[in-house]
Parts: sequence; structure tokens; C-alpha cells
Amino acid sequence: MATDRNEVANRFTFHPATGDKGAAHDHVRQAHLEIGLRMCDMLPESREKALCLTALQEAMMWANAAVAAHLPPH
Repeated sequence: MATDRNEVANRFTFHPATGDKGAAHDHVRQAHLEIGLRMCDMLPESREKALCLTALQEAMMWANAAVAAHLPPH
């Protein structure tokens, strides 16, 4: 995928949660919370569990970044 100047500018621009974006962020957080709680309950305490939850947190941040940068405001 080629990265042009517009894409770079979009990556480093603040994207306020206007319109439907706030609700979309809430849905993303809720979905990741539900998975995180399931993992917390079913996985034994371990480094791997901590890494799993960290990776899930990272996935949530990327999902919210996608919402912020690419969901058109309504």
C-alpha cells in the first residue's frame, strides 16, 4: 500500500469524536471489555495472560484510531 502525503497528514491529525464517532468508540470499547473480562476469567495468571490483555488493549486502540480517522461524521 502506497502512503501518500494525505494519508500521512491524516495519521497525525486530531480527529474529534463528532456525530456517530462517539457511539462507535463506545461500541469498540464495550466489545473489547467483554473479551478482556472473558480472558481474565478463563486464563491462568501468567505472562501470557498479561500479554494477551496488552494485545487486546492495543487492538482496541487501533480500532478506535480507525473510527477516529476514517468514519465519516454524521
